[in-house]
Amino acid sequence: MIKLTSKKPEDFTGDMLAYLVEEDNENLAGGADSLASKILYGIKEQGDFNGKSEETFLFYPGLIASEDKQQIKAKRILFVGLGQQDDDVAARMEQLRIAGGIIAQQAGKVKSEEVLVVLPKNIILSASEISESLTEGLLLGNYKFTEYKSEPKEKEKKKLVTTFYLNDGSLSATAVRRGMNRGKFSSEAACSARDMANHPGNAWTANDFAEYAKKITKKNRLKCKILEKAAMKKLGMGGILGVNQGSSLPPKMVILEYITNKKNPTVLLVGKGLTFDSGGISLKPAAGMEAMKYDMCGGAAVLAAMQAVGQEEPVGVNVIGIIPTTDNMSGSNALKPGDVITHYGGKTSEIINTDAEGRLILADALAYGIEMFSPEAVVDLATLTGAVIVGLGHHRTGLISNNDILVDRMIDAGDRAGEPLWRLPIGKEYRKQIDSTIADIKNTGGKSAGTITAACYLQEFVGDVPWAHLDIAGTAWDFTEKTYIPKGPSGTGVRTLLNLVRSWKTLPMDNKA
Repeated sequence: MIKLTSKKPEDFTGDMLAYLVEEDNENLAGGADSLASKILYGIKEQGDFNGKSEETFLFYPGLIASEDKQQIKAKRILFVGLGQQDDDVAARMEQLRIAGGIIAQQAGKVKSEEVLVVLPKNIILSASEISESLTEGLLLGNYKFTEYKSEPKEKEKKKLVTTFYLNDGSLSATAVRRGMNRGKFSSEAACSARDMANHPGNAWTANDFAEYAKKITKKNRLKCKILEKAAMKKLGMGGILGVNQGSSLPPKMVILEYITNKKNPTVLLVGKGLTFDSGGISLKPAAGMEAMKYDMCGGAAVLAAMQAVGQEEPVGVNVIGIIPTTDNMSGSNALKPGDVITHYGGKTSEIINTDAEGRLILADALAYGIEMFSPEAVVDLATLTGAVIVGLGHHRTGLISNNDILVDRMIDAGDRAGEPLWRLPIGKEYRKQIDSTIADIKNTGGKSAGTITAACYLQEFVGDVPWAHLDIAGTAWDFTEKTYIPKGPSGTGVRTLLNLVRSWKTLPMDNKA
């Protein structure tokens, strides 16, 4: 929980009072009391703290044998370094996010339940950007998943902060509250996506995706529709039906609609919801297969982003979220290498490898979503290829698109979220790799350029609609180590999508790549 408070820092009686300090700057924001200023000056004189990025100093005012200690009622003071000023807005937002994660971590170590954070001032960000970034760092850094821990001691190893308070530090309280709420919605959504991914395959199924979607429509301005297996058969969705053939559980196509005005542009978000991927008949190696419960992180990101869209209610844009969801198992009726399927819309595909299943379920969702909702732009997210990890590691999400302006917007949205993207090429020379001798296309293009040929497959189903594909296989889990990113699923993509749709403007015509 996070709240804005008008309480002065010196009157706060909670567990921890936190200040953010720029390098070589001795001024504290928020009308800091003289004792805090004296402490900061003293430790800087001693060389114990200088405000460098991620530097910390924890102090206990109650240990001071002085009347001055009455000026601070908090049990602990934490100074966190921001480093030097940076003219890049996205970089500065990330500095605050990282600082928020440090505060949450330090508070957890000393079991602080109530923490007051004084917002910094005199930096290049607006008041709303400051509070939004810091809120994200605090809440994302405070995350812990313990649902399957049976021992109370295990759950207590890291005590979570129950309430963060923000002091506006003499900034506009209205702007601070606006940014805090944005940060709260985006962080809670990202944590929801993490929760979905942390659940094992036997506890988060296609039906759970559907039920969660129904639940959030009760609280938000969203409409939900679930396409069941029978409807998929009538519609000819051979991709998702083919992947589902070896499963004992039926597939679902989860559709969420946020409509402001039919005249407004529509953005379509599609997320791969593969709740467990065994590889099917083309079985994956046993070592590490347990991580394939994370193969639904694209679907989780879209579902969680729609949750936040429903809470924030962005103006001037309609947003549609579609999650095709199933598992990929090797049952007696499973799809086989050499089989041919027919996608929604009639395009046929030769199955070369049943482990290249994500593109099959996404293809149906993309084709259906574009036909039904006529979007101005479409973005899909998927843990699609191991090849993207070979190329980019766990530090950047692979981006492939047919529209340069959409690419610029995606990169900017990712930078502001601290979720950097890297554009990869696409073209006819890559498309030739998925030519089939017996069908329209085949579902793999060989080992070379695996991430790109997978995107070529998806491009077959988007036509001329501006489209961006995010391959999050390297960032959905084991993402770059950060103070606000836990081990395991990161929730990546949620805040990037939110940044994209929050400020959506109609795309100019004729800006193909």
